[in-house]
Amino acid sequence: MDKIIIEDLQIYAHHGVYPKENEIGQNFYINAELETDTRRAGVMDDLNLSTNYGDVCRFLHSFLTEHTYKLIETAAERAAEALLLTFTHIKRVTLEVRKPEAPIPFPFQSVSVRITRGWRRTYIACGSNMGDREACLNHAVACFRKDHRCNVARVSEWMETTAYGGVEQEDFLNGVIALDTLYTPEELLERIHEIEKSQGRERVVHWGPRTLDLDILLYEGCVMDTEELTIPHKDMANRDFVLKPLAQIAPYERHPVLDKSVLQMYEDVRQKGEKHVISGK
Repeated sequence: MDKIIIEDLQIYAHHGVYPKENEIGQNFYINAELETDTRRAGVMDDLNLSTNYGDVCRFLHSFLTEHTYKLIETAAERAAEALLLTFTHIKRVTLEVRKPEAPIPFPFQSVSVRITRGWRRTYIACGSNMGDREACLNHAVACFRKDHRCNVARVSEWMETTAYGGVEQEDFLNGVIALDTLYTPEELLERIHEIEKSQGRERVVHWGPRTLDLDILLYEGCVMDTEELTIPHKDMANRDFVLKPLAQIAPYERHPVLDKSVLQMYEDVRQKGEKHVISGK
């Protein structure tokens, strides 16, 4: 990914834990690396196809002078998110907030916080087999569309499927959402639980009936396994009702552990796995 780099942007602002820092203020220096695609702008010599670094500097100056935070960690976090939400060509930003006049009673050159934040592509499986199934799935899509930390990129067809896991129950509607998000995996899981709860989801029987079931399948290069969350989804390679809709919107996305494309995994299940997809809807 190409980068636009801003070094030592000086901003007089009022961030600090101590009241005097908020009252008097001090100099801060900002370094920013903006990850973006500059190819078209460079070839066409057209600023509209790039990110105007002058506008970025003005934006950072306004943002950091109009807000006051106790921690430079917070100043960096909020400024990075504001940049990503305002400048659509920026995919990722590394932002450093440097504080050379910090109230430290020892000789020092500077203290700073450097963070990297950006949009991450994730795929979320959706399922419902209670109530108005299609309305439940559409509600999930609408919730993500309304969330400013999410951009819905694509949505598969909703597909009629039989239940998976051995619990006798009604058929499901299943599909997959492709989402770009600023949430971490853990934060995204919390948001998913909120959306499920808004549709009356109750976790009573494992693999049992549910109004809305949302699972993180893949999260841009992430491999993790905790008590709360496993990415990639540990059973996705065995589920045709996940792989078929996922192949519809992201056939060449690769599983970071199995090193197989979605199409390859779907073909494997078609050849020797369980069949649950009845039809598209």
